Amino acid sequence: MFVITADQVDSRGRPDIVTPVLEALETRFGDRLLLPADRNAGDELQALTADAAAALDIVTTLARGDAWSVGLGIGDVRTPLPPHTREAGGDAFVAARAAVTRAKRAPTRFAADAVVAPQPAADVEALVGLLLSLRAGRSAAGWELYDLVSTGMTQAEAGARLGITPQSASDRARAAGLRADLAAQPALVRLMESADAAQATSTG
Repeated sequence: MFVITADQVDSRGRPDIVTPVLEALETRFGDRLLLPADRNAGDELQALTADAAAALDIVTTLARGDAWSVGLGIGDVRTPLPPHTREAGGDAFVAARAAVTRAKRAPTRFAADAVVAPQPAADVEALVGLLLSLRAGRSAAGWELYDLVSTGMTQAEAGARLGITPQSASDRARAAGLRADLAAQPALVRLMESADAAQATSTG
């Protein structure tokens, strides 16, 4: 299981954005979450999923910009599940709490942890951190192209939608690191699935 705990950065100096972000997460990921995304405490939110691809997507969505410190916990969750995410517990929640605490001090504002088999989670943290570092230098124009290509459009189709030439789209994609980004995501999903499986194996 995967638990994402995110803490709003500088919540005292910024408007509270937890509610609109929770609504956006429910709209985009609701059918892939085991419980509705929830406000945990004050300016924190939590999401629970068994889907590694959804977990990675939620992490990278929250990490875009500088609004959240994001912790990913990997491990077991107590069942039966309660009605609300904030009432749930288990190793994945404990790990997510440790991870978000460390994320507040990390350059990428992301960390991953696991209680039973921490090394696979550390591997996830390292490689997701590389992806986030790649994205940190992306321009608004690069994100504009990425957002279209990530929906399934070809680079040429996205360029046409943006009104730029194929060469300009290619140049923009290269500067944004789009090829490396899109190639890394399925590999990271597989790594996260392996990290999750390692928790069950270790408890054997």
